[in-house]
Amino acid sequence: MTPALTFLAGLAMLILFGWYFATEIGPRKRILGTLLTVLLTVFCVWAMLPLEKKIRLGLDLKGGTSFLIKLSSEPGREIAKEMLDQAVEVIRKRVDEYGVGEPVISPAGTDRILVQIPGLDSEKIQEARQQLSRVAKLEFRLVYPDNGQRLQGIEAGTEVIPPEYKIETYKLHAEPGKKAEEERLLVKKKADLGGDRVTESNAYYGNEGWTVQLKFDGEGAKQFGTITEKFKGFRFAIVLDGVIQSAPTIRDAIYGGDAVITGRFTEQEARGLASVLENPLQTPVTIEEQRSASASLGQDSIKSGVYAGLVGLALIFVAVLFYYRVAGLVALAALAVEGLLLFGLLAMFGAVLTLPGIAGIILSLGMAIDANVLIYERLREEVAVGKSLKHALDDSYSKAFSAIFDSHVTTLITAAILYFLATGPVRGFAVTLTIGIIASMFTALVITRNLFSWLFHFKLLRKITMANLIAETNIDFLGKRRVALIASGLAIVALGAVFAMRGAHNFGVDFRGGDRLVLEAQGEKVSEAKVRDAIAELNITDVVVQKESSATADFMTIRSPLDTGQQIDAHVKAKLPQAQFRTEASDKVGSLVGQELIRTSLAALGLGLLGIMVYVALRFEFSFSLGAIVALLHDLLLTIGIYSLAGREISLIFVGAVLTIAGYSVNDKIVVFDRIREGLRSERKGSVQAIMNRSINETLSRTLLTGGTTLLALGALYFLGGPVLNDFAFSIFVGVVVGTFSSIYIAAPIVLWWSRLKGKSLHREVKKSDSTVPVLQSRS
Repeated sequence: MTPALTFLAGLAMLILFGWYFATEIGPRKRILGTLLTVLLTVFCVWAMLPLEKKIRLGLDLKGGTSFLIKLSSEPGREIAKEMLDQAVEVIRKRVDEYGVGEPVISPAGTDRILVQIPGLDSEKIQEARQQLSRVAKLEFRLVYPDNGQRLQGIEAGTEVIPPEYKIETYKLHAEPGKKAEEERLLVKKKADLGGDRVTESNAYYGNEGWTVQLKFDGEGAKQFGTITEKFKGFRFAIVLDGVIQSAPTIRDAIYGGDAVITGRFTEQEARGLASVLENPLQTPVTIEEQRSASASLGQDSIKSGVYAGLVGLALIFVAVLFYYRVAGLVALAALAVEGLLLFGLLAMFGAVLTLPGIAGIILSLGMAIDANVLIYERLREEVAVGKSLKHALDDSYSKAFSAIFDSHVTTLITAAILYFLATGPVRGFAVTLTIGIIASMFTALVITRNLFSWLFHFKLLRKITMANLIAETNIDFLGKRRVALIASGLAIVALGAVFAMRGAHNFGVDFRGGDRLVLEAQGEKVSEAKVRDAIAELNITDVVVQKESSATADFMTIRSPLDTGQQIDAHVKAKLPQAQFRTEASDKVGSLVGQELIRTSLAALGLGLLGIMVYVALRFEFSFSLGAIVALLHDLLLTIGIYSLAGREISLIFVGAVLTIAGYSVNDKIVVFDRIREGLRSERKGSVQAIMNRSINETLSRTLLTGGTTLLALGALYFLGGPVLNDFAFSIFVGVVVGTFSSIYIAAPIVLWWSRLKGKSLHREVKKSDSTVPVLQSRS
């Protein structure tokens, strides 16, 4: 489909969507909803077929290597956009030499470049690293034109160094088996000719051995001709990143822009120099981060993620069908459509699916049940007061709309901030979560309601029965607020002490820098102790060895200081040959990157809290906003503390989990707050505390059901999803449990305490902040 047709199809569906919500005529609304659902589903299915071509996989799923390259600016000189664009094109040409398919070379911020090379063999990773890091500043500088006599005088103490020159050491190319010789040269400080004038370079084997050929552009050829004519018989140094690569003698004046360099090169040295000469950069570069994963590890990750996802969904399906029966069947049909919409939108927007992205999909499908639980629990209440099933269903959708809208928007706020501030796999998680939340709202508010409308139309639904495992309660939650607050405070202090005692060990290589290896034993299975004993022989301190498992394989993960991974990899394989270790993944992260990640993560969390606080204050009242933020901080602090107590390391994946917990936590509080606001507006009898207690009791079944279904999906991720998803699921699992507790015992008491402290009537304040979101009142 052409872009024009795609645009027209999208515009048509947008019109249908607006028409659907605008109309109040039952038959028309039913037909519009069905047409919109069918068109959108067909459009998404078409967009993702064929699946293996339309859904792009990240390197952690298909194998490959990524490099994060930083352009180093000179003092007082910033990296301009033109310099970054040139660097991207230069590196693209370098990567093309490896002949791999679909490499990704793109700017990351204002001074970094992300290079992703799929299918790169482990033997070529180091070679690629060296080539990419050699892409740096290239210059041609004159050697002092007296064939070394001035330098001899300087070393003898009879001469001084000319102000525009400096002494450099040139390491000559060594023959195999011989030690490299060094030569001192008096070389100009500033370049006589810039390397950006080179347009072409290649290596070939000639009469004088391996030779490098150069070609300059028009201005470069003119400058080179002038220099070679004036300094015939003298030497000309080729300087790469401040290091002399070659210092050939100018034999003749060279015009026309062609030149050759000879000098006992090996084939690899000649080709490497030619590669650098052809694509010089204006600024030197450094590799700050390197991550690699084998194709077999990627396949294992896919199997583990899909297996865990299917098991999690199956558990949710059984639970929903058992509890809600026919209504549950409607919810599951909508959930199936949501899955198609989610993958279709991923393909349509060209999103890259990563391992955290799979987690985002599974989590969003698990959380999608929440909207249906909200509607069905409302339906139970409406039927209980004697309303007909059709009118009860309409009213349940109308009353649940504001809670669904607010809870989804707060989750989208955290997902949006995560997307704009994060990079790599965490951004992939944010994309899938965002698409999942949008699809969830559509299926809950349009598809399920439309399915019920058709069931009524064909008289296939006359009554709805549901299980009622959580009976009506009348617990004095707020009466226990002091005990709950004191217990939470003590837990936060105790876990904070644990976190402080662990210190730097709380953070993985993503944050403190270092190397990380993932090895899989193809032969005999060896213990962690044997691997530690082998590494101990290297006298490398601060090494962590951990055995981890997925659904299909066992791995040995080794974390060590920066630039020690390669040495450990070789030594462990040599000392334990019976294990037949295969390197499945390796990460190398500089400490500077880790520090920036900490700043970025804190900024994302801070902005997320601010956005949530502003939104809740606008939609409810400031005391509710304060209650939500205090409860959210409570949830995050306890989750981080328990994560530290479990001996786990904070990584990029954990950052995504923390922000997900933030969205889920506020989502839970919003539902409780919505019921409290409804009670305060409805002029119920009793004190504010009594109304709050009643509201918490009324939403208790929904809170426990939603938490339970989410925990089912997380349980599958935890036990079957492999090492990465295990950490993710553990943190979310803890966050859901802690968040459920705080929704009941922390958030509402803070609202009550603040309103009493300010001496304001919460009844009056709530009525002032009327809802800005319309209630769905149309009949189907």
